[in-house]
Parts: sequence; structure tokens; C-alpha cells
Amino acid sequence: MPHLPDLSQACLPPTQPSAVRANNPGATLIDALLSASAAGIIELLSPYPPGWGGTLLVGLLHSIEIALGATCLGLLIGTGGAYGKLYGGPVVRDLLAVYTTIVRAVPELVLILLLYYAGTDLINQALTAMGYQRVDISGLAAGIAVLGFVQGAYSTEVIRGAILAIPQGQIEAARAYGMSPGLLLRRITLPAMLPFAIPGLANLWLIATKDTALLAVVGFYELALATRQAAGVTKAYFTFFFAAGVLYLLLSLFSNLIIGRIEAWSRRGMPSLKEAR
Repeated sequence: MPHLPDLSQACLPPTQPSAVRANNPGATLIDALLSASAAGIIELLSPYPPGWGGTLLVGLLHSIEIALGATCLGLLIGTGGAYGKLYGGPVVRDLLAVYTTIVRAVPELVLILLLYYAGTDLINQALTAMGYQRVDISGLAAGIAVLGFVQGAYSTEVIRGAILAIPQGQIEAARAYGMSPGLLLRRITLPAMLPFAIPGLANLWLIATKDTALLAVVGFYELALATRQAAGVTKAYFTFFFAAGVLYLLLSLFSNLIIGRIEAWSRRGMPSLKEAR
């Protein structure tokens, strides 16, 4: 029988010896470019100079401060607006209807520009008319006031709908026991409407974190303006705007985690959706 050659190694893919790879300038150049690019990105996003990571984190902190302040102010306005729409007189209801309609109809960027510049100018004109000196209004306070005014219109409708979702028997029973309006609000209305309001208010909080980027047009230093500054200096636009998007995403994911816990707490004692099914 003739001797057959060993073909067991013939089907294996050929290996590239290190000597051959070393003699391949294209592969070596690609590896060098990738490593240099990764090193450059890490250096750009470093929190220490000459990196701009610290600048982005400071901008993110300012964005969170504005969003928190605006959400709290919006909740106060929304609670008062919802009660005014439900239990106020005709004049109060009409004024609140005009407020919520205008704010929800006009683009938020236009409202921010109008309220920021016109509002600060009106305050200074009023101070001058009363004999006081003009003041420089803090950008943080102005941003919170402007976004809080916008958030208040949306919160009014969210809270009003949540109050209407409360079974009226609970309200009637509290009134039958002689509860004052303040006690009724604290013990019955707010705890009962909270599970219905949290989904809508959670959306408003996430919108507020994104609306802080609109304040960059008035020169307030938050994440969007910090990102634009870093990208403009380094010309690494994709790197910094992608990093800003990741920061916004992380903030949203963390917010969803906290909101989920708050919603579970507000629904304590209530049957779960799984049990209802």
C-alpha cells in the first residue's frame, strides 16, 4: 500500500508568525493608532488637568442642582394650581387655565429666553422705581425660577388628574368626620393621590434634567455648556458629546432606580398589579 501523506494539519487555518506580523507595517500601524486613540480619549476625559472630565462633572452637578430646585418649585406651584383649578373660584380657575395653556403651548426655549431676560429686567426696573439699586441675579436662582415656572404648569395638570383619581368616598368620609381642609390635604388627599401622580411627576423630573441644557443659550454653566466649551477647545466633538450623553443616561438610570423605590413605598398596602391579574 502506498504511503499517504498526513492531512490532519492541512485543514487548520494558517497561523501568522510573529515575524510575519512584525514585517506587516499595516497591522502595526493600526495597533499603534488604536492605542494612541484610546490613550488620547482617556487623557481628554481625565478629571485632572489637562483633561476636561472635571469640567463635565461640575457641569453635571449644576444641572442636577437646577433640576432639583426646579422640580421642587414646580411641585409647589403644581399643588397650588391643582387645588385652585379644582376648588378655586371662577377667576382663579380662569387665571390658572390661561397659565397652563400658555406655558404648555409656547416652546420651552422661547419661554426660557423670555422669562430669563425679561424677568430679570422687570425685577431690576421695579427695584429702581422703588429707589433701590439694580442687582445681579444669580444664574442658578434664575435657572431654577424659570424652569420651575415651566414645570409648575405641567405639574398642575398631573396633580389635578391624580386628585380626580382618588375614590370620592375617602374624601366624603374625611369631611364627615369633620377634618379641616389642611388636615384633609395632609392625611387623605396627598397620600392617596401620590401613587397616581408619581409616574407623571417622574417623567417631569427626567424632562427637567434634559431642559437644563436649554439654559446654555443664556450662558448658564451646566453640562451642555461645559461640553460645548471642552469640545470647542479640543475639537474632539464626538468624544465630549458622547460622554455627555452617557452622563445624562447614567443620571436617568439612577433616577429610575430611586423613583421605583418611591413608587413602591407609596403603594404600600395596596394590591400589586400581579395580584390584580
